[in-house]
Amino acid sequence: MCGIAGVISGLSYRSGKNSTEHQKIIECVERLSAALQHRGPDGDGLWSSESGEVVFAHRRLAILDLSEAGAQPMIDSESGCAITFNGEIYNFRELRCELESLGEIFKSTSDTEVVLKAYKCWGVDFVSRLRGIFAIAVWDPRSRSVHLVRDHLGVKPLYWTIVRDTQLGSESLLFTSELCPLLESGVVERRLDPAGVASYLSQGFVVGPRTIIEGVNLLAAANMLTITSGAKAGDANNLAFRCYWTPPSHAIRDTSVTELREVLADTVRMQLVSDAPVGVFLSGGIDSGAVAALASEGSRDPIHTFTIGFEEAELDESYFAAQVAAAIGTHHTNIMVSEEDFLRQLPVALSSIDQPTLDGINTFFVSNAARGAGMTVALSGTGGDELFGGYPSFKELPRLLRATSWWPNGALKQFIKGTTGIASSFLWNNLHQSPPQTRWGKIVDVVCATNDLLGLYQVSYSLFTRETQERMASDQVRVAQSSQDFGLPPDVGRAWRARIEGSEHRQAVSLLEMSSFIGERLLRDTDAASMAVALEVRVPLLDHVLWETLAGIDPERRFSPTGKKQLLRDLALCRLDPSLFDRPKSGFVLPINSWARHRLKPEMDLLLTDADLVSSVGLCPEVVQTLWASYLKGKPGLHWSRVWAIYVLLAWCRRYSVVLAT
Repeated sequence: MCGIAGVISGLSYRSGKNSTEHQKIIECVERLSAALQHRGPDGDGLWSSESGEVVFAHRRLAILDLSEAGAQPMIDSESGCAITFNGEIYNFRELRCELESLGEIFKSTSDTEVVLKAYKCWGVDFVSRLRGIFAIAVWDPRSRSVHLVRDHLGVKPLYWTIVRDTQLGSESLLFTSELCPLLESGVVERRLDPAGVASYLSQGFVVGPRTIIEGVNLLAAANMLTITSGAKAGDANNLAFRCYWTPPSHAIRDTSVTELREVLADTVRMQLVSDAPVGVFLSGGIDSGAVAALASEGSRDPIHTFTIGFEEAELDESYFAAQVAAAIGTHHTNIMVSEEDFLRQLPVALSSIDQPTLDGINTFFVSNAARGAGMTVALSGTGGDELFGGYPSFKELPRLLRATSWWPNGALKQFIKGTTGIASSFLWNNLHQSPPQTRWGKIVDVVCATNDLLGLYQVSYSLFTRETQERMASDQVRVAQSSQDFGLPPDVGRAWRARIEGSEHRQAVSLLEMSSFIGERLLRDTDAASMAVALEVRVPLLDHVLWETLAGIDPERRFSPTGKKQLLRDLALCRLDPSLFDRPKSGFVLPINSWARHRLKPEMDLLLTDADLVSSVGLCPEVVQTLWASYLKGKPGLHWSRVWAIYVLLAWCRRYSVVLAT
């Protein structure tokens, strides 16, 4: 697990690598690498192609083959291919055996060399053989091309952008593991993308492939971007995208529960492979409990588990986590986080956010605790709710879809929109108060999403009603809002609708949860927050082979009873007392609602009432201040996440001096 960066330019200096332009490219990549230092404290490397048009950088977090033999960028002496790689390949030993049978000779025990040799032997089809989490850049001098590759589910991010007419001397493509280093490169303009701001206002994170920064893109999960070196490395004619894997929306084949358990146990066992210490995040719930239990079964040594506890009893699950840890037999550590601890570490936690998001800092705190205890790798239970139907959405959305399919068109809808609009306008304009942003406050948006599962999903997860989003947005952002599909880029909306077409309703909800909440928010947040403290987080429940196997299970067995995740309990927790998990579901969240009204209030007030700052990011100061005042007064239907999301956006933009172009 590491940080990678590079530049592919239009330069071609077979005998002029010391040119002024090439030196500027080297300096640019060095700045990118320096900004990624937190991801790889164990070493760094820089490599340039012989002709000078490709430069790779690498920041190393040593996990497999801790010797210098595993250092990157790595070059294959026979083919001249070069690689800079972030991630872990869990089946690298099997692939190594296959490659050795083909005559390949290895100089290290790292998975990086296996990936490089796999590309050398199998070309771009090498990616279909990989089982793991990865972001990869490979230079092939034989075809004079660079391949950028992201793993099946998008666990490891990979950002890219094209810069033109800059100090680099030509059109160039830059890529990195994180977005913020691009802002430190000196060649990417610090301008907000209006579409990115619109996406953020809708859901509290930016849906890819666009980002919050204009012109910067996120490579989609299970995609490969090939750049052919030439006079214009970033020209569209030299860019080729290829999707190499699609999430299964229907059963590929029928599978048994016994087979599924074997795949799940094997997946967890594979992800324990490390030459560095490994731990498990344990919340006390079913998902993390399942991973911890299977990890204990698959490990020869006792597993270390970590939990965060809070002084606020209603959010503290440390007692339950300790019970689960005792039942499994792990070495357990509980870290209490007080309001004072939170405030002291908040600046560092906020600085770990790579793109604005309402989530993420909770992962920072538990990651920081695990790293402080000596762990380099941690396993997480992320994905259990989404794969096994743990959220209320698996029951509520199919029910709402059935209900809205019977709603009459025309007069009734217009009546609902009209009366709700009058009430909302009265609250905004006369009482200077925010209308509810949850449940009944969204009734108009539900009406607009009638008989549309994707639309209903987006409405149910939206931070604000569509009216509030429009009131809060500047003219530029409002134009971007008008072209979106319930907060999604139009092409993303079409792709997700096609993905769920014909699926059983609960299966469709699972696909949407995996595509949106997991793929576009939780995985990116987890990567940024954990790598800020140089901790690799692995997610066994999000293995693509496990997902394909699970798709072959009958939906009734997979999802029923809704919310109980009985199948996952049967797979991994059957040896434990069921009463350990028979309690109301509680997600892992920080007590921000309490803290925002007390010691955190002055800092939030400072930003949320700064009219110039609010305007500079494309928001309306009056609307933001009304939302903040309504929240502080305890008005109904205004959850803490609404004001927190705006605060994080403002804090991020202030930190990086990013504004909306006028």
